[in-house]
Amino acid sequence: MDLVSIIGTILAFVVIILGTILKGSTVGALWNAAAFVIVFAGTAAALLVQTQGKVLRHAFKMLKMIYRPPQHQPGDLISRIVGWSEISRRQGLLGLEPQIEAEPDPFVSKGLQLLVDGGEPEAIRSVLEVDLETREAIDLAGAKVYEMAGIYSPTLGIIGAVMGLMAVMQNLADPSKLGHGIAAAFVATIYGVALANLFMLPMAARLKGLISKQTRMREILIEGLVSIAQGDNPRQIEARLQGYLA
Repeated sequence: MDLVSIIGTILAFVVIILGTILKGSTVGALWNAAAFVIVFAGTAAALLVQTQGKVLRHAFKMLKMIYRPPQHQPGDLISRIVGWSEISRRQGLLGLEPQIEAEPDPFVSKGLQLLVDGGEPEAIRSVLEVDLETREAIDLAGAKVYEMAGIYSPTLGIIGAVMGLMAVMQNLADPSKLGHGIAAAFVATIYGVALANLFMLPMAARLKGLISKQTRMREILIEGLVSIAQGDNPRQIEARLQGYLA
């Protein structure tokens, strides 16, 4: 678990609640059913109109990456690649076959399979780069769902505020209804702005950063496998891949 992300999420709620109390209001004032429906359901509706179902499903699956991010250790990956190159020099490319079955990452196992099958270096690079670009595009589309939610929610907050003020204007003769209408107006604004700036936009940025690291790891892997296919010396491969760490 990523403790920093968990603390950040908890702190976001604490900031809103504590800020409300310090301003002399009550926690109960933060709840308004009408504002909730307008902002949260409205944002969801906008996303449903804009985004394909499979992209939305993938975006939901990616949510766990924020709190349980994949481990990106380029140094460890380089060590593994150098180990594979040493095996291939001693036993030939077929010596890497046991590594395929033990590899949990489908991208890595596919690359090793291409290598064991005797693929030409450029053919291996071409196949893996297509996979890399496809996966990156799919993941970025998922991250964009959260980014767009961060764009839509403040606008829905403004819509909620306007609707609350409309209710106020329609009931000026009834003072008992003025407070409810004004509360709905301000709470909707809080929901929209807080949802965007404390949750959706930071989540989108976090996911993009993780996607970038994942892409870099796969670039290292591709370069390493191509180098092994070319028969490069393990020390040369290590020196070349170390450039990705600079």
